[in-house]
Amino acid sequence: MGKKKEDTKKKDDSSSGGAKGKGKGGSDSGKGKGEVKGAQSINVRHILCEKHSKKEEALAKLREGVKFDEVAKEFSEDKARQGGALGWKTKGTLESEFEDVAFALEASTTAGPKYGEAKTAHGYHIIMVEGRK
Repeated sequence: MGKKKEDTKKKDDSSSGGAKGKGKGGSDSGKGKGEVKGAQSINVRHILCEKHSKKEEALAKLREGVKFDEVAKEFSEDKARQGGALGWKTKGTLESEFEDVAFALEASTTAGPKYGEAKTAHGYHIIMVEGRK
């Protein structure tokens, strides 16, 4: 169990800080890290896939520059299929694996998403944050 969480964190670090998780214009992810830690609620979107291979297909689309909400409509396997929007969520209301990734992400747009990945009991999530407060 602990190993999966460590693996997820490694992916999260590369997704939010390296080229892997960049959309168009995500070259300044190091800026504003202090701001990221202060948020108590986030406006979050996700793409949920039961299978790792499907999640990888969705990531490939994001890397090609397809908008996050378009990829969510095509690949997400939950009720958030309509662009992946989950709405505003406060700390403590999400599964810890998801929340750890989501609250560490900078706010971005669906056209230029900065995203991270998490694995929960529900499957594989690709997560982006549109707003923080």
